Amino acid sequence: MRPIGFSTGALAKGDFHSAILRLRELRIPVIELSALRFDELDGLVTALPTLDLSGFEFVSFHAPSDFHPEAEQYVIDRLRRVAETGIPVVVHPDVIVVPQAWRDLGSMLLIENMDKRKPIGRYSGDLVHLFEQFPDAGLCFDLGHVRQVDPSMTEAHLVLERVGDRLREIHLSEVNTSSRHDPLSIYAISAFQSISHLIPETVPVVLEMLIDRGQSDILTEIDRAERALNPALLHAVG
Repeated sequence: MRPIGFSTGALAKGDFHSAILRLRELRIPVIELSALRFDELDGLVTALPTLDLSGFEFVSFHAPSDFHPEAEQYVIDRLRRVAETGIPVVVHPDVIVVPQAWRDLGSMLLIENMDKRKPIGRYSGDLVHLFEQFPDAGLCFDLGHVRQVDPSMTEAHLVLERVGDRLREIHLSEVNTSSRHDPLSIYAISAFQSISHLIPETVPVVLEMLIDRGQSDILTEIDRAERALNPALLHAVG
């Protein structure tokens, strides 16, 4: 069975303590600590040494997705503290202004492909170029983003073909036309099944669909994710 878990931000925006507790109670094996908003970064990094993350088989950390370029080194300095604990850091490539500064994160840097709003990182060619700049970095492959960019999933095949050897983490949700992360529909499940055979079962999966206001629940979305990433169920989506 694939290791599947949740982003803390999808469960409780800004309240990572609550999200960790809920996932621990359900014995969910994967967690991504979310500091997606710049003002969440300091609190989460400061709390990190005190968090009980025992029981999780995989832990990652999502860096802020938007901040002023003048804050870049400030952000990197704090993310370095995360990387030093052995926790990989997921970064949106459009926040990278000074590539050399980010190379210090080495193999703990995971570059994520982007949705249609972003100017870079959407296509396989973009990712090839990025990994030329960051030869030690890994790939966090967001299937919702790539499906939004190309609903045929051809681009998803190209990404896995060209940089699939970098794959370290999967992000999964349904990204709608407004770039919001929604619970999985049967259409998204079917689309993701079409490329699931290309994703090793050992790669951890982080669910990002927002369920913080009761849009769905943890176990329902994990069940849907398991179906979405099971190629044997390609013709049995219902």
